[in-house]
Amino acid sequence: MAEIEVYDIIKILHIIAVISWMAGLLYLPRIFVYHTRVQHNSESDLLFREMELKLLRYIMNPAMIVSFILGFYLAIQIGFAGSYWLHLKITLVLILAGFHGFLASCRKKFANNKNKHSHKFYRLINEVPTLIMILAVSLVILKPF
Repeated sequence: MAEIEVYDIIKILHIIAVISWMAGLLYLPRIFVYHTRVQHNSESDLLFREMELKLLRYIMNPAMIVSFILGFYLAIQIGFAGSYWLHLKITLVLILAGFHGFLASCRKKFANNKNKHSHKFYRLINEVPTLIMILAVSLVILKPF
């Protein structure tokens, strides 16, 4: 049996963190879809607000931070300088981080009864992380350049 390397353990933890982060990026807009359909300050509204806050604070934020830290370690280990596929992947990850920030902003608007977007808007943006994930995973596996 092969000896387990630190690099492999970091890679496993990175993948777990990314999966957790992606789950949140996919689930939070879905919660928003349903949140748009309830009355302000109703019991459902308060429940959605709590769900959104806890998802962001306890799952998405820590998972994103761990993904970044471990991803940075892995990038250094494989030699960041000449890996153009990795540059593009990091760009996609930064776009996901921006999307994460946008979702956090939307959550605050729901919390303050200032959401202006429809359920259709949230259904549409729910596809953004999926498309970026497909591109990022393809870059990691294929390393096209």
